[in-house]
Amino acid sequence: MSNPEMPASERPAPAAIDALVSNHRQFLAFLEKRVGSRALAEDLLQEAFVRGMDKLGALRSDESAVAWFYRLLRNAVIDHRRRAGASERKLAAFESELEVHAQPAHEVRGAICRCVAQLAGTLKPEYGEALQRVDVDGLPVKDYADHVGISANNAGVRVFRAREALRKQVARACGTCAEHGCFDCTCQPSGGHCGK
Repeated sequence: MSNPEMPASERPAPAAIDALVSNHRQFLAFLEKRVGSRALAEDLLQEAFVRGMDKLGALRSDESAVAWFYRLLRNAVIDHRRRAGASERKLAAFESELEVHAQPAHEVRGAICRCVAQLAGTLKPEYGEALQRVDVDGLPVKDYADHVGISANNAGVRVFRAREALRKQVARACGTCAEHGCFDCTCQPSGGHCGK
């Protein structure tokens, strides 16, 4: 466990390592209670062991390795919650952005290329349904999420991925016309170009 290139004064004492290893189950239970997931608790514990081994040799002689490691675990839980909170905030902002941009202007909706509807039928069924319900029917993403039984964040991601998949299909089928707008086109999805 100790690094042979590390000065002997900084190497973890075998007794400290033994104390940490013998408390493995207690550490795991401590983490699992705070994060609610055994797998996540195991990941956090492993990361803490890796980070802690380099610092274990720097412990003051009057400091308990177990108490020190519990502080390290508390910090790992706090860091995890901060990262999770940041991810949730980003997803919520993304969902809000989708809500704002979900409804195209009325005149634009009527002028969308006929081939888009045909191309949407080539997508995965859940993508096609998401586009139909949100973009065509005008159902808010949150209501769509309730309808299909998934979280609003997952629904937002599904709609985003569906739009991206449809954009790629339109680019493949309509070529450069897709970049310039497919208004009033006569393209055939298999033809590769619009007949404007």
